Amino acid sequence: MAQSDGAGRADAEQIPDAERPPGVERPPGVERASAAETAGSGRSSDAERVVGAEKDGAEQVPGRDRTGAWKIPGAGRVPGTGDSGTRTTTGTGDSGTRAATGTGDSGGRATTGTEKAEAGQVTATEKVPGGTPEPAAPASADPVDPVDPVDPVDPVDPPMDLTAQTAPMDAVVATAPAAQVVATAPAAQVVATAPAAQVVTTAPVDPVDPAELELTRPRGLPGLFWKDLAQVDFGPRRFRLGPARERLETASQSFLTGFNAVIAGETGRIDDIHEELRGFAYEGAGMACTTLDVLTITGGRRLRDLLSGQGMRYPHMIHMGAGWAYARLRMRPMWGIRSVHPLLRWLAFDGFGFHQGFFATDRTVGRQRSAGLMDRTRRAIFDQGLGRMLWFHECAGVDDVILRIAEFPPGRRADLWSGVGLAATYTGGASATELERLSAAAAEDGFRAHLVQGSAFACAARLISGIVPEHTVAATPALCGVEVDEAGGWTDTALVALGHNAHSGDHYQVWRAGIRKAWARRNRDS
Repeated sequence: MAQSDGAGRADAEQIPDAERPPGVERPPGVERASAAETAGSGRSSDAERVVGAEKDGAEQVPGRDRTGAWKIPGAGRVPGTGDSGTRTTTGTGDSGTRAATGTGDSGGRATTGTEKAEAGQVTATEKVPGGTPEPAAPASADPVDPVDPVDPVDPVDPPMDLTAQTAPMDAVVATAPAAQVVATAPAAQVVATAPAAQVVTTAPVDPVDPAELELTRPRGLPGLFWKDLAQVDFGPRRFRLGPARERLETASQSFLTGFNAVIAGETGRIDDIHEELRGFAYEGAGMACTTLDVLTITGGRRLRDLLSGQGMRYPHMIHMGAGWAYARLRMRPMWGIRSVHPLLRWLAFDGFGFHQGFFATDRTVGRQRSAGLMDRTRRAIFDQGLGRMLWFHECAGVDDVILRIAEFPPGRRADLWSGVGLAATYTGGASATELERLSAAAAEDGFRAHLVQGSAFACAARLISGIVPEHTVAATPALCGVEVDEAGGWTDTALVALGHNAHSGDHYQVWRAGIRKAWARRNRDS
């Protein structure tokens, strides 16, 4: 402690005698170090320290520092502190009282490259009139607040109070804990307000026509399956041309677009097509999946994935599309395909009949030939598909359809009327007035219930897909006498009546019969 006090007085003893105040003499026992010894050292040498001054009670004299201000030794000193009561040591130095800042300043001063004025200096206003400084009052033991703690270049070096600096840290944590920050702006809220899934939902791709959907034709063997949309042009196929040609050709193009999407590995692009036409596209996708499954002997893996995934809302159309594949491969429908819907799989024979009527029109329609090696149940479902094709073949002309059906044997007309009702309701192309005339012709032929059954199938397929276009809404009352929901409900009621193990062709025929009974019961009760 005596050593630190002596080091604090060393600076005062460096004042030349010419600048010493009058009446003040050098204290005894003090020797000045030579300039050569102190030059370049950056601190006071040991020779400048007062030896035994504190022990002998020698009086300390005032002096001026480098700034020219008078300094009273010991003024403002706090008991138990260092040089002037304003410095606190954070490490050990030559004098034991310097702050560990890497500088060599004397008397415990901490510098940052420039000399700071030491604490306890007396300004011009504190000098007494006689030129002798008035000793300052002793400082209290309480910590002195800094004059301007924000300004780092303040010439006044305020006393450091470790308690004042360390105590507020807990308060800072208490007033602004991390939990509050997370609660006010959690990351989960940011994700919830702007997730990627919402960007896709709010900005969907505009639906396009099937001819406008750009797909990449694959190379190699898959490219051999690619279908040209011109294949469904009614002109070269010698179909009847009428007002509904564009609608029907667009539906056929959607079919081939769905097929090509699967071949190109871009099945997801099917949903870019207008929602009213997606059912036809998924029918084509069912054809493509079945073709690849049969050729690669996968047991129907692609078809099952389509039915349980992206195309789960189009089970009727996908099973019909599977029948197209078997017709192209000249195989009996559903060979090698497992784990599909046990009852709807019979719709593959419907698709088989449509394909044969579309691409082998002269044989199937002109000569009224059906596929060989079929029993009565399969032939009936085959004729239902052929009836659907007649709606396209006659370009939705009601009178022409009536005349075409009349050319077939009576034993086949019932199923043909069923197919016509399905296509007229699902695809459209005729007005409500024309459809009423079609319904009257079916009743006159004795097969009004079969026409209703096909129309109810179409209503159920549209309801499952979640897309019920206007032409379906208009066609259902004209053909069934009820709205879409009620007609679609007939199919569900008849399906429930079959039980949980309905799977055979006979079960499928009973299902169709149950729909006809539901319509007959509705008319009887009304």
